[in-house]
Amino acid sequence: QVQLVESGGGLVQAGDSLRLSCAASGASGRTFTYYAMGWFRQAPGKERVFVAAIGWSGDQYYADSVKGRFTVSRDNAKNTMSLQMNSLKPEDTAVYYCAAPLKFHRDPREDYYGNNVDYWGKGTLVTVSS
Repeated sequence: QVQLVESGGGLVQAGDSLRLSCAASGASGRTFTYYAMGWFRQAPGKERVFVAAIGWSGDQYYADSVKGRFTVSRDNAKNTMSLQMNSLKPEDTAVYYCAAPLKFHRDPREDYYGNNVDYWGKGTLVTVSS
């Protein structure tokens, strides 16, 4: 059974930075090395939506709302993915979910709500105060 475990959430002030991590583990030989992985978030009272993704070779994709502020990275040898979040805003407040694999034709943002994702982490809460 595959598990995705997020860490790094917390309470910060607007303008601060935070780094989220996702560790993948599970079924023998099952890794996401050759698949895209990504982050989604769900703000209070809203649907879960795409935030950022990284392909197996390192191609990065971002939602317009976080472009220029967030950076996604991965370490295939360690089966981990990270999300560096800078210049945080109150509207970034949400539960952030690690997701894998992301399946898409040309752009992971095609699956904006993550309907085609097989595995999800339990989420980590990020709260940004003004």
